[in-house]
Amino acid sequence: MNSAVLSRQEGAVRILSLNNPAKRNALSVQLYSELSAALVDAQSDAVVGAIVLTGSGDFFCSGGDLGQLALRRAMAPAQRRARLNGLHDLIRAIRHCAKPVIAAVEGGAVGAGMSIMLACDMLVVARDAFFSVAYAKVGLTPDGGATAFLAEFVSRQVLSELCLTGERISSERLHALGAVNRLVEKDAALQEALVLAARIAAGPTRANARIKALCWNAFGADAAAQMELEAQFMVESQGDDEAAEGIGAFLAKRPADFVALRSKPHAP
Repeated sequence: MNSAVLSRQEGAVRILSLNNPAKRNALSVQLYSELSAALVDAQSDAVVGAIVLTGSGDFFCSGGDLGQLALRRAMAPAQRRARLNGLHDLIRAIRHCAKPVIAAVEGGAVGAGMSIMLACDMLVVARDAFFSVAYAKVGLTPDGGATAFLAEFVSRQVLSELCLTGERISSERLHALGAVNRLVEKDAALQEALVLAARIAAGPTRANARIKALCWNAFGADAAAQMELEAQFMVESQGDDEAAEGIGAFLAKRPADFVALRSKPHAP
């Protein structure tokens, strides 16, 4: 059986590629398991400072394999839920990964493929890519957190339009809505994502993990709860050797070297 996910290292950046180009990287139980495991491995590797998630070939992810989804009609509801749990466990793995995850998107992302893309912390997207939550066209409903992620940057009316019509969303529109960090020319998404990831990977990994958690928590949290979490993380960060290095470097007017700290024991 071929690997559903390919992994390689470039400096401090781990590159994970969905690997079913013949089906535009359609999702599968194998992919859920392998990508979740790859994220855990990258998170536990002290060398890794950031992760880039992309698709093999010319497409990011075409979502669920309709041939497989058609078979679920014969399953009991509990069996269907068990299959769906694999996708949702993967979404949680991306969200809760301590390392920032950047999606590099060529071609497009549709259905649950769009959910996986939106679960990433930042998006680098080719101008000719397209997206859709076209579940209604086949009598299904969104999953993988699609409605939650879209609701972070669109109105309820726009969310309803996108989900009920299933129409294609251009990369330009997604960028205008505020979801895309970098809009690039065709075939340039991976390289631009690597530049962005390398910049982040050179930073303080434990502080970055706390910042990622703050950014996720900011949506839906009230101000008092968010400030309490900020206070907690600031207290933790002030006692960390990353802060000692960063502040010391600033005062000494030299570049901070957070990478060198990764192989050393750090303050609890």
